[in-house]
Amino acid sequence: MQLPEAFITRTKALLGNEWPAFEQALQEEPPVSIRWNPAKKPLHYPFSCDEKVPWASHACYLPSRPSFTFDPLFHAGCYYVQEASSMYLESIVKKQITQPVRVLDLCAAPGGKSTQLLSVLPEGSLLVANEVIRSRAAVLTENLTKWGNPYRVITNNDSVEIGRLTGFFDLLVADVPCSGEGMFRKDPVALKEWSIPHVRFCSERQKRIIADSWPALSPGGLLIYSTCTYNREENEDNIDWICRELGAELVEAPRRFMPHKPHKVNGEGFFIAAVRKTGDAGRNLRRPKAAKVETFAGTKEYLLHPERFVFLREKDRTIAFPAHYSADYPVLKKHLKILSAGVALGEPKGKDWIPMHELAMSTALDIHAFQRWETDKATALHYLRKEALPDIPVGLPKGYLLVTYGHCPLGFVKNIGVRANNLYPSDWRIRMR
Repeated sequence: MQLPEAFITRTKALLGNEWPAFEQALQEEPPVSIRWNPAKKPLHYPFSCDEKVPWASHACYLPSRPSFTFDPLFHAGCYYVQEASSMYLESIVKKQITQPVRVLDLCAAPGGKSTQLLSVLPEGSLLVANEVIRSRAAVLTENLTKWGNPYRVITNNDSVEIGRLTGFFDLLVADVPCSGEGMFRKDPVALKEWSIPHVRFCSERQKRIIADSWPALSPGGLLIYSTCTYNREENEDNIDWICRELGAELVEAPRRFMPHKPHKVNGEGFFIAAVRKTGDAGRNLRRPKAAKVETFAGTKEYLLHPERFVFLREKDRTIAFPAHYSADYPVLKKHLKILSAGVALGEPKGKDWIPMHELAMSTALDIHAFQRWETDKATALHYLRKEALPDIPVGLPKGYLLVTYGHCPLGFVKNIGVRANNLYPSDWRIRMR
């Protein structure tokens, strides 16, 4: 790997005599790490997890990188492939957050930190996962749908629009776009695009994103700020700027992860710090008023705990949304572009009612509400490719069946007797062979 001379000079100043170990680490293969989903428990995993990630529960390193694409449990949301250093978010959340909160993951795609937040936040917290780029927001929606937690809303908005939700959130997580120095050994594009002017551009963009969204954080609320880069301009200098210009105090000292000295850090480059909002900085802190939401007696028999939800109609779809936050839903809907919220249960089609894929993936699903078709790996991969399926086992009834693998749901088929219609989402199908 040929590093830019300016990067070498600047990073040597940060590391001193540790530079040779860091430079050597960049020539090595990066580690592979995953987090498994504590809410989904398959019969078995296809790999061993002997070495745990020390700063994250439910996480481990793998000895080599398997082909995740061809593991049905990956598509079932039983685990998420995530870089280990970025999992340090859990340590701060567990230390600072002790009761249910409203959380915004501001730059959420592809979903690593959002899925982790849904697993480690106090039970009953609501997560709004936002991504401004529409194509990346689609990936975020897929990953959070597979993770299955219904206490989430997925939005597609700019930080300026987020800022209109004055004082709405108790916790703001901002893994802001950066120059990507920490990803050099995994992302050749980041290495090719790096320059000092690009670092400065990223630093200014990061400040704009935080300043735009800052009004949405309540007084006393927590901002967890992170990047996957090393330099001070995008990290410590921005933290100092937030405290000085926006009104905040440091509560978690900056921590910089760098891939050197494996006994210290077995991961990629990452920076993280947390500040607490101390004042209104001259802004109007009048929170948006809660609103009544129109509900109806929806289809409850598909959920384990229907009493925890209200039932809404969005276009033709039936949605189950956490009842505790029912008054917040119309507030979010008024200000933000919502792509997905709660659990989409189903939609009518003629005289039929079609269950949604979100329902199959949701941890709120009562799996006993549907007849199940437990498949082997070959059949599961046929299903995930959205291919014609082999004969359905004798004894399964006509109608909608829940396809499972390792006792974990993959989605629905409709058994019409002579064949089964594959209802797996076309955009998510496996294309590799």
